[in-house]
This record gives sequence, structure tokens and C-alpha cells, in this order.
Amino acid sequence: MTPSPPPDGFPAGRVEEFLGLIARHQRRLHLFVASLVPAAADAEDVLQETNLVLWREFRTFEPGSNFSAWACTVALNQVLAWRKKRQRDRLVFSDEFLSAVSQELIAAEEQLEERAAVLAGCVDRMPEHHREVLRLRYTESRSVEAIAARVQRTTEAVYRMLSRIRQALSDCASRTLAERGTT
Repeated sequence: MTPSPPPDGFPAGRVEEFLGLIARHQRRLHLFVASLVPAAADAEDVLQETNLVLWREFRTFEPGSNFSAWACTVALNQVLAWRKKRQRDRLVFSDEFLSAVSQELIAAEEQLEERAAVLAGCVDRMPEHHREVLRLRYTESRSVEAIAARVQRTTEAVYRMLSRIRQALSDCASRTLAERGTT
């Protein structure tokens, strides 16, 4: 996102703060909006409008408070505005339902962050060749056939390797969370 010049009244020196926060929370914000808007293209439109509102209203954000919660509240308001514009469409969920879902998502954020950190730690402890296969499959979205050619294995061997890696990650994450007393 390339922001326009800061709006009138935008605190001097906070542009970098805004850009850092929005970059750090953009994926979470995208997932939040996508969970409330059924079509991917519409979710992207709502996310872009949310980013613009966050930029325009950043002067009201209190430094040190929870940016993610503030941004999700703004996003929820944008989802509700989007829904009003599309009243003629058949939408299944009520505004109250969406509000309840958004509150659950915000409340689960800490637990999801912990699980993501645990999973990242488990990935870090894997052998390098397993991390490479994971990177090719999930970061670069390579096909199993392309991965097999890259690592000089059969596609069946790569499928088995991915299955074993996923099971090992699941076991590692479950064990780590159990040791911490969270599940």
C-alpha cells in the first residue's frame, strides 16, 4: 500500500509508525475480513477501504494500545458498510451474527498467535531438507511434481514426505502446547 500524503492533522513523525503497524498486521486483517466477506474479490475491496480508513483515522489511534483490535473494529465497520451497499444481494448472515463472529476472532487472536509461534518453532527445528520442501510447497506454492523434480525424488516420495512432515509438525505443536498448559 502506498499511502497518499498524510491527512490534515496527522501527527508528524507517525507515518513510519503507521506503515510498520499496517505491514505487521496486514495478513491478520486480511484473514479477518475474508472470514466475514464471502467472495475473495469483495474481501479485497473491503480490505483496501479498511486500509484507507485506517490511514485517514490513524491520528485517533492511541500509541501503545492494541492496533490489531482497533484495525479489526474499523474492518468490521467497513464490512457492515459493504453489506449495506449490497442490500439487494441475498446475504445469509445478519449484522449481529457478523459482530459476534468478529468478537470471537478478536478474542482468539492471542491463542492463534501462540499457536503460530509454536508451529514456527517446530518448523525451525526440522532438518533443512524438510524446511526446503515446506518452503517450496507452502511459501512458493510449487506443485508436488515440481518439488519432486527439484529434490530428485518421485512424486509419490514427495507426497509421503509431506505427509510425514505435517504429522511431525502436528505432534511437535501438540506436545509443545501441552507442555505449556495450553491446547
